[in-house]
Amino acid sequence: MTIKNLPEKIRAYALKNAIAHEEKAQAGSVISSLFHEGLKQSEIKNYIKEINKIVSEINSLSSDEQKKEFEKLEKFISVREGREGLPELPNAKKGKVIMRFAPSPSGALHIGHALTASISYLFVKNYGGKFYVRIEDTNPENIYPPAYKLLQDDSKWLFENDAEILIQSERMKLYYKYAEKLLKKNSAYICTCNSEKFKELVDNKKKCVCRDLKVKENLERWRKMLSKTGYKPGEAVLRFRSDINHKNPAMRDFPLARVNLTEHPIQKNKYRVWPLMNLAVAVDDIELGMTHIIRAKEHRDNAERQKMIYNALGKKGKYPWTAYLGRIHLKDMELSASKITQGIKEKKYSGWDDPKLPTLASLRKRGYKPSAFWKFAERIGLSENDKTMDRNEFFKLLDFFNRE
Repeated sequence: MTIKNLPEKIRAYALKNAIAHEEKAQAGSVISSLFHEGLKQSEIKNYIKEINKIVSEINSLSSDEQKKEFEKLEKFISVREGREGLPELPNAKKGKVIMRFAPSPSGALHIGHALTASISYLFVKNYGGKFYVRIEDTNPENIYPPAYKLLQDDSKWLFENDAEILIQSERMKLYYKYAEKLLKKNSAYICTCNSEKFKELVDNKKKCVCRDLKVKENLERWRKMLSKTGYKPGEAVLRFRSDINHKNPAMRDFPLARVNLTEHPIQKNKYRVWPLMNLAVAVDDIELGMTHIIRAKEHRDNAERQKMIYNALGKKGKYPWTAYLGRIHLKDMELSASKITQGIKEKKYSGWDDPKLPTLASLRKRGYKPSAFWKFAERIGLSENDKTMDRNEFFKLLDFFNRE
């Protein structure tokens, strides 16, 4: 493929990168920018010598010389080019961008997590603000206890100790407080209907009898949910009062919390009512002042549910700016936490840092640097299009970024 004005573009992007990073441009960042101009991965080898030569020339210039030359060549930079391969972040205020990465404790982080999480982290790093790693462990049935340490070790390494780590199960009283707020605002109710009967009703845009309960009775039912002698699992659910005529049946009176007596690895049997994802996530995003969210596109419906919760709590128009990412299909690599866990049990893998695994524990042991994933994330950018890469293709590019 021929890119028009390629030498000028290489030089312009190298100057831009140097000015942003104390007069020192990096070839990997220039290549990330050229991907947005149409450069194919298979073509890197054809241009790498020229890119390195130009980067070296740019780095030999003084700051004033770089800025002066960039003024002449800036016109060769594509308008869609943002901050080092990422677009500009809408409504971002310098020093006040707050974003998060929210893994569940089912296993260690892998390369897929690293690439998507790094995009949010880079925005915070570029604009200034606060980045959270929030371990979402409010489903006691789906927790792999060693994952707590694995996730914290991986996060400290990937984000170079620049992220605040939170654990949702340590914030239970906060979720209870907001559940009561919703009940008092008549924006939620306690449903004791049979789950199959309830589904049949809402699928036909009909409300259940529990929906007409007064606030006082709902609060009594809530206290009964919390009581050790109260409702048993499956007997009562806290539901959000949404539009029963919503075009999407999944949005109609969706659940917010349930009774679950499974022992929690941290909280043991201290709590019997556990918030479901949409309640816990909405509450945390409100409390932490989240400004921007980047999430997988399959969570689009969850974003709509969380926005409803924001509105019900008097936060209409305050929901964070949200972007969605397509899936990254990495062929020939095992990313399933359950399959890896089983493989460890069967001695197929020596542990989460086994060299055959694409986990961060394995890759940092093999000498990869966090910055390699950041540069890879810039190369991917914000896109809802699904991407497929095989093992060789992935590691060829990761190795390139890691050498810088």
